[in-house]
Amino acid sequence: MRIWCNDNDPNACAWLNELEKEGQLPPLTVDSRPIEAVKPNDLACDECHFFAGIGGWPYALRLAGWSGPVWTGSCPCQPFSTAGKRLAERDPRHLWPVWFSLIAKCRPPTIFGEQVASGLGHQWLARVRADLEAAGYAVGAANLCAASTGAPHIRQRLYWGASRLANTERQRGRCGSTRCEDAIDAGVTGKAGDFWSGYTRISCRDGKTRRIEPGTFPLAHGVPGRVGLLRGYGNAIVPQVAAAFVKAFRESLNP
Repeated sequence: MRIWCNDNDPNACAWLNELEKEGQLPPLTVDSRPIEAVKPNDLACDECHFFAGIGGWPYALRLAGWSGPVWTGSCPCQPFSTAGKRLAERDPRHLWPVWFSLIAKCRPPTIFGEQVASGLGHQWLARVRADLEAAGYAVGAANLCAASTGAPHIRQRLYWGASRLANTERQRGRCGSTRCEDAIDAGVTGKAGDFWSGYTRISCRDGKTRRIEPGTFPLAHGVPGRVGLLRGYGNAIVPQVAAAFVKAFRESLNP
């Protein structure tokens, strides 16, 4: 199994290497180049993870019991987040066209991705779906939150998957996206405590207390590596939610 992870953030790349050393991730090759520098010939691997961050997608695939060739990617969310300038496709960090160019050239059999669930994020997903369906993929998506698998926070995100169609399926117009979405909606359910049986409570400015994953706070000024930790946690997917999506997507392809 050859696994390739790409991210242009040196902190994320260092994090990936450390997780591999600790046995939290399988053996992998970490590529720190900007995605614009990646060429199709670089991608002769079983798994290719773009915008890999701290390894949420490779970990999620292990949780889901996935096997077989696959690409994943969580394109930068800053252009589409309500917390940013909302420049959308005018933002230089809008990198879907770059990634899609590699997809169109290499045509991986299965692709998974994620994006922020804002209004602009939904518009972004509509373009992704249109591009992939025009290239011969069936696409399914779901709007999911971390709490759906028992996490003590919301973290609403759009998860999507694409499966390459055979030419005969394309000719018949068999997209399969409705079937996929039905399976995903039915399959992503969780009981409280499935993955977060323990938690830490913090007091917030509104007077309420909220649960967080143990060990993530405090991240106050002066804490070693604070900026890297915040960036890593802030950009990471919730692997348990991604794993539930992957399982449901797989079931939708093999009912």
